[in-house]
Amino acid sequence: MIENVENLIIEHLRAIRGDVGTMKDDMGHIKLRLTSIENQVASLHKDIGNLHSDNAIVHSRIDSVEMRLDRIEKRLELSPA
Repeated sequence: MIENVENLIIEHLRAIRGDVGTMKDDMGHIKLRLTSIENQVASLHKDIGNLHSDNAIVHSRIDSVEMRLDRIEKRLELSPA
């Protein structure tokens, strides 16, 4: 009877060890995928920062063109001084 109980315990421990090994492999894959997602999010943040920079450049150019247009309108007396 005791031998059957010991064999049953050993079988359960082997099954648990196998399950833990499988979970360990799965966690390794999950970590790799999470790292990939983190890299993609960092890249998106960088891209958004670049877009903000480009947007600021465009606004600066528009302001410059607007000032030049105002000067032209004043010289041609198209707008009140």
